[in-house]
Amino acid sequence: MFSSFLPRTEYSRAERLSDAVVHALALSAAILAAPVLITLASVWHGNAAAVVGTTVYGITLIAMILCSALYNIWDSSEWTALFRRLDHSAIYFKIAGTYTPFILLSGGQDGYLLVALWTAAFAGTALRILAPERMRWVAIGLYLLMGWAIVFAGQNLLAALPPHVVWLMIVGGVLYTAGVAFYLFERMPFHNTIWHVFVMAASVIFFAAVTAQVAETRHPAGAVELAPAEVAVEPSAA
Repeated sequence: MFSSFLPRTEYSRAERLSDAVVHALALSAAILAAPVLITLASVWHGNAAAVVGTTVYGITLIAMILCSALYNIWDSSEWTALFRRLDHSAIYFKIAGTYTPFILLSGGQDGYLLVALWTAAFAGTALRILAPERMRWVAIGLYLLMGWAIVFAGQNLLAALPPHVVWLMIVGGVLYTAGVAFYLFERMPFHNTIWHVFVMAASVIFFAAVTAQVAETRHPAGAVELAPAEVAVEPSAA
């Protein structure tokens, strides 16, 4: 009854080609967009938190798409095992990397959550490297747990985020989660391409959410904080 969810190793030429197109478009967009986001963070904020947060996010986004492309497009049995480990590990870092700018731009709200997510990312990577198939369901569960961590462990962060940013995060999370069904249904034709379309669509939504948060928390153009001047007026002597 679970045959549809067994690992699949062979894909048709059409399936690989369609998957390659999705990855090529996504990787090109990420490489172009990430530096723009980092530049905006630098111009609008000019502080380490904004620049570090967006840089970490940009690097993990590009790394996730690149590792996925290597694993799913590069047809070489010699490198498959390595690329699979890189691909599955990069997802953990992408999740932690996505949370990073939101927390840093919110003044460190729920900073413990950021520590927990990066710890989970390294733990998940160790799991995928040491036991890539034996604990597959645990690894998938950890992806989902990390992705939705803000719901049950990030109440302060949620309260600090603008409503439109929260809604973008919800839509992106739903797309990621819905896509998992296609990832698991491996006997379905083009399941991998469909899964990656969901991933890339969700990545676009989250990129919009990060950009919106960077814009929402920026300093107004030309604003300068000055202490109120106290002017003492001495009454003139008659």
